[in-house]
Amino acid sequence: MFARNRFRLSITKPFIFFSVILLLKGYLAWMVIFDNVMPWRLLITEIPFIWLVFSLIEWFASKRKMAAYMTVNLLVTAIFFAAIMYHKYYGVIPTYHALEQVNQVTAVSNSVFSLMDPYFLLIFTDIIVLFILFWRSDRFKTWKQKHSTRGKRSFASMVFVISLIVCLFQIIPNRASMNETVKAQEMGILNYEAYTIFEQDNTVLADPESITQEEINKLKGITPVSDPKYQGVAKGKNIIMIQMESFQQFLINLELDGQEVTPVMNKLAKESLYFPNFYQNVGQGNTSDAEFVVNTSFYIPPRGAAAQQYADKQVPSLPKMLKQDGYQSATFHTNVVEFWNRKELYTAIGFDKYYDKSFFGEPDKIFFGSSDEVLYSKTAEELKKMNESGKPFYAHVLSMTAHHPYTIPESKHKMTLPERYEGTFAGDYIRSQNYADYALGQFIEQLKKDGIWDDSLVIIYGDHLGLPIYSLDNDDKELMKEIYGREYVSSDMINIPLMIYGEGYIEPMVMEQVGGQIDILPTIANLTGISLENQLHFGQDLINQKDYNLLPERYYLPSGSFINSTTLFIPGNSFDDGTLHPLPHTTQEATEATKDEFDRALKLLHLSNSYLMQLPEHTSSQ
Repeated sequence: MFARNRFRLSITKPFIFFSVILLLKGYLAWMVIFDNVMPWRLLITEIPFIWLVFSLIEWFASKRKMAAYMTVNLLVTAIFFAAIMYHKYYGVIPTYHALEQVNQVTAVSNSVFSLMDPYFLLIFTDIIVLFILFWRSDRFKTWKQKHSTRGKRSFASMVFVISLIVCLFQIIPNRASMNETVKAQEMGILNYEAYTIFEQDNTVLADPESITQEEINKLKGITPVSDPKYQGVAKGKNIIMIQMESFQQFLINLELDGQEVTPVMNKLAKESLYFPNFYQNVGQGNTSDAEFVVNTSFYIPPRGAAAQQYADKQVPSLPKMLKQDGYQSATFHTNVVEFWNRKELYTAIGFDKYYDKSFFGEPDKIFFGSSDEVLYSKTAEELKKMNESGKPFYAHVLSMTAHHPYTIPESKHKMTLPERYEGTFAGDYIRSQNYADYALGQFIEQLKKDGIWDDSLVIIYGDHLGLPIYSLDNDDKELMKEIYGREYVSSDMINIPLMIYGEGYIEPMVMEQVGGQIDILPTIANLTGISLENQLHFGQDLINQKDYNLLPERYYLPSGSFINSTTLFIPGNSFDDGTLHPLPHTTQEATEATKDEFDRALKLLHLSNSYLMQLPEHTSSQ
């Protein structure tokens, strides 16, 4: 009886009570985020940090001790919940840097919360219950008053020192880990968050004079071609670049119970240079990052969106190159231009004009703005005017209706999903892309009617992944397994299509070489005959550089990840414990990645960031 009473007395102490509660919440977060969770790991990762804070409460707090415990409980709960939701959306662990994107996250709140499983909300249960009990229960008010005294300082000091030592023991050995998710698991989520706050950025930018095209080509493994194929065949042609929202490679030629999902894109794949082994190079900025990469052939920044980190710079770009050759340029997007700081981005890149929600309005609104049908209809009218001006144009057109969470109105349903796909995330995605394909077909027909299609170089590609593995439930994973005939893996997730169409001067062909969005600019330069002599670029001409490609990846994959001709490499703590993943067109036996490639990929990212960060700033008039 004495032992039982002593146990009850101990468990009701706020220090123990809230430790147990936060341990359970930590376990929930770990179950969602990490693989192979061992419960005892939380006792040496999360609990020491929690006790570090609790010992300070015991040392300093008295009358407001319970309020302090409740406040810490709320803050830690918020951190765990943010980690869960951010990981479900982006596949990474958020840090305090994510606060820079709060306005963007709130704008896509429907997308974020569509990924919430109801059991995630259990993390807030105790907060609600305790609030009600403290407000209405005399017994809990008595409990609060009973523990409103300062704890023993000797006990608090001992717990603080031991907890600090354990925390440091978790943090210090894991600081050098390349993989952010592995680092967070080894350190513990709370330790990792604290570490990122106090971590000093010791990165030294490379000397701009040392960043040359010769050095980049050497790191990329590029061998110059003396007689490039297709050089200048599209000289003077209009250029129409269509960026398809969330469009992944597996959609091409996909049939569900005999129904073609993307008949327009399927037809284009047969009529174009079609690159099925093509990969995204975007990060936190998603669509805006894709805009940046394809128009500059530079990589995204180490942290944040390119439109926020580089938009104040005078960035070398495709619109600026084409302007020197007599082109006019415009970009078309139905969202507001302020989203992801696009107004500044377009100035940095050098577009002559942009068309956003203020131009398209909100008729037929879906998600952020007007539907793809409205986008393409009004864009076609503007392209007709530009075509009549007598100057060639470059138009960058961004579709948007097939945006996460893919719940388009029933009036936009153009296909009947098989019953097993109804009500699933994968099914909604496929149906929204079927609509996007339909709207694209309307656009193409209008351009043909206006005499623009056959006189243009047309580039179509996906902007970024649409079905993140970490956002799929078991039913969705089974559907993806049905589609692929095997497990859906990371290399599938970031695989997007590229098609290059030129009526009468480009021979339709499937191009098996590996490429990425970083390669679009130099490929267009070759086709249009525009010199890259004074244009630093990190991509390569995909038509003439077929044998090898090195594509560093960021954000959606851990730092240090890269793609070569056969393999997606993902590091662990370092290169040595990394994993090799076959690309969709290869096998596990054919995978290969070297430490030299790993080092070269990291250097390419560093050179790109170093060059951009040291560019002069632009003025709004430029």
